Amino acid sequence: MSRLSRFEAYRYVGVRDTMRFYDCDEEDQFDQVASRVKEEGLVGTNLIQVFAPDTAIEARNRGFRPITPLDRV
Repeated sequence: MSRLSRFEAYRYVGVRDTMRFYDCDEEDQFDQVASRVKEEGLVGTNLIQVFAPDTAIEARNRGFRPITPLDRV
């Protein structure tokens, strides 16, 4: 189980520019969001969103959608 630095307590992490959320317990999703955070500086530009409670349902309630296989290209 991997987590983003500064967001170790959160399983679900959203990205505001695409309004998609990632499940950090899924290795491929974590790799994808970690790569975006590093390459695009998402933390510094305030484009990362975490949710409380830390659930997919809460992410959806806030307007985020899960990434899909088409998003993972």
